[in-house]
Amino acid sequence: MRILHIVGGLNRGGAETWLVQMLHQIDRRKYHMDFLVHTEEPGAYDDEVKALGARVIPCLKPSNPFQYAYNFRRILRAYGPYDCVHSHVHQFSGYVLLLAALMRVPVRMVHSHLDTRTIDRQSPVARGLYVAWMDALLRRYATRGIAVSECAAKSLFSECWRSDPRWSISPLGIDLRPFQQPVDPDVVRAEFGLAADALVVGHVGRFQEQKNHRFLVEIAEKLCALEPKAVFLLVGDGPLRSEIEALVRASSLRNRFVFAGVRKDVPRLMMGAMDCFLLPSFYEGLALVLWEAQAAGLTCLATEGLPKEATAVDDGIHYRSLTDSPDAWAGDLRELARSHLRSSHDRAWMPSEISITSSVKRIETLYALSLIA
Repeated sequence: MRILHIVGGLNRGGAETWLVQMLHQIDRRKYHMDFLVHTEEPGAYDDEVKALGARVIPCLKPSNPFQYAYNFRRILRAYGPYDCVHSHVHQFSGYVLLLAALMRVPVRMVHSHLDTRTIDRQSPVARGLYVAWMDALLRRYATRGIAVSECAAKSLFSECWRSDPRWSISPLGIDLRPFQQPVDPDVVRAEFGLAADALVVGHVGRFQEQKNHRFLVEIAEKLCALEPKAVFLLVGDGPLRSEIEALVRASSLRNRFVFAGVRKDVPRLMMGAMDCFLLPSFYEGLALVLWEAQAAGLTCLATEGLPKEATAVDDGIHYRSLTDSPDAWAGDLRELARSHLRSSHDRAWMPSEISITSSVKRIETLYALSLIA
């Protein structure tokens, strides 16, 4: 089966990491995967996926529907034929699947990785019309739709998604093996100049509006006033990184933040450096990073209303509303971090259902069923 995945790019994000891990795990003799990306900029995973036999194919101008259609058609003629187009670009998937249908691709799959209902409801009229048009195209041209959580299903497939047999939930998975490796906290902390007795709050996420880094800085101001040894370790990159760094430099927090950039060893940093994990996102589809944090033995503080599927272990996540004050968030963080320091366990037990192996098996089943249909 030849599958063309549609993604914005192959940088280190939750969905992209899952796709690359799936490429490692899937039977590549039965399933050949290529990646169509909406950028010419090199992605962090480009070389890795190419080494596994996949192609990374730029398709530019998604903001120009006519130019994009021309590019898409040219690519499918040059690199196809494909048995399946599997789109991961949320609402824009509607247009992608229309083009795939015009190119007579038999299996047209859409994957919902986000819950954007709140921002969709607050969008201006033009954006609302775009969303309605994409929704109509999805319902017309998708042969199957997958969501990573119930919230993500409601976001892209409507509140009544269960009434359509094409839609289903299939959680993603994470590679649990790195969390089973020994880690020396003293060595990891020394790499970042973190004291052995520092209270380290961790965050992993792309610097974009969704992740709400400005509020994270407000929380940090309150926690650092309570805890003289509190430090925030931020992993990731993105368009807002320079703005957040400038915000920190302009405050009294200059020595309380470590910007680690993009890292390949996130499990090691979680296990070796962090005492708790903070995720004040405006929205998420599943937030695989919360699974990773729990696998590292960390207790998480996250936004109230994020998908319930993110909780993998009992009491693994505590929630706060974004309407609560930064002081309230900081108070919770202080207690969670201190609890970690007192804890005698290093790792959380994780159910096998969240592993990348289980996730790949579920996706292979869906691909097989789609071909039969």
